Amino acid sequence: MLTVKLIFWCFLFIIFYTYLGYGILLFFLIRLKRLLKGNIKPVTEELYEPEVTLFVAAYNEKDFLAKKIENSRSLDYPQEKVYQIWITDGSDDGTPDLLQKYEGVEVYHKPERAGKIAAMNRGMEFVKTPIVIFSDGNTMLGKESIRRIVHLFSDPKVGCVSGEKRVAITGSTAATEGIYWKYESTLKKWDAELNTVVGAAGELFAVRTELHEPVEPDTLLDDFIISLRIAEKGYKIQYDPEAYALENPSANVREELKRKIRISAGGIQSIVRLKELLNPFRYGLLSFQYISHRVLRWTLAPAGLLVILFCNFFLALHTGFFNFWSIYPWLFWGQVLFYIAALTGWLLEDKNIKVKLLYIPFYFFIMNLAVYLGFFRYIKREQSVNWERAKRG
Repeated sequence: MLTVKLIFWCFLFIIFYTYLGYGILLFFLIRLKRLLKGNIKPVTEELYEPEVTLFVAAYNEKDFLAKKIENSRSLDYPQEKVYQIWITDGSDDGTPDLLQKYEGVEVYHKPERAGKIAAMNRGMEFVKTPIVIFSDGNTMLGKESIRRIVHLFSDPKVGCVSGEKRVAITGSTAATEGIYWKYESTLKKWDAELNTVVGAAGELFAVRTELHEPVEPDTLLDDFIISLRIAEKGYKIQYDPEAYALENPSANVREELKRKIRISAGGIQSIVRLKELLNPFRYGLLSFQYISHRVLRWTLAPAGLLVILFCNFFLALHTGFFNFWSIYPWLFWGQVLFYIAALTGWLLEDKNIKVKLLYIPFYFFIMNLAVYLGFFRYIKREQSVNWERAKRG
């Protein structure tokens, strides 16, 4: 039983560290950094307004075009310095033709659909500005987003800037997505202050054009791979939560699960392709952040949930399931109640019955279920780059 106990406590620590412990550690590390370094020199306040390209890889987005173009033209940045490039490969709903009606919008179209990353690789050939800002066709940007992103590039050490994904709060799924992204936003702010953000938000991120390199055409998480390969070169990924992209939440849990399975499959693929970053002797603090914030979430932590459940079962069986003088029965029944709450929350959400107490358990459950399903999808090579977009509320 000693071996089972060691396995149980090791994986319990990994799970705690992955979802909460790393955040707690970051909190103390950045405060230590402030004490040791004093006031951090701010990014220059001099006006920095280079030309930028707003780049959108769109597939069948005609329902959002008018609103997106209006939003892009209302942003607080000199419009003569903002170029718009839309790549509409594969779109067959009239998106390319509708875009041609707007002045100042460059449209490049191919009838074949080869996936978002292929469209991005092709479209980068047309970018002439020093900074390119990637955005989705169905997300609206905050008024100051471009200015805030560009301002961070005034630091020559910054090679990529990530904006924030914000979810419009319209239902139970939105509430759980909102809680998750608020926590993620806090971790990103602390990551950036400590050293660098680990990856960018695909809904809104920017890179120095000269640092961009074409990515493998079967890449599933383009934003993650592009941003971390820039970090591999020694540049920082910065983050500004006030530069945001707003989108509607997934229509329901099934749609959110579909989205997270694709992300999880892409996460496993990214770990394989960014294996060099697992070497802390070469990449130091970047490796520590990458492993703590990303790799563990896509590997040991989800696997550990099953490990501790089975180990806890045998430990509780050994001590007695109702022997509450031992900690193991308490932990076992606690796990059982947690999964009952998660499944109950899922069933009630499916019937559009909202019980706030159950939001976090079932969202945590589908997050980790998606990792298992995404892993098998990646192993079987079943995740296409031409993924089906999740329906939005």
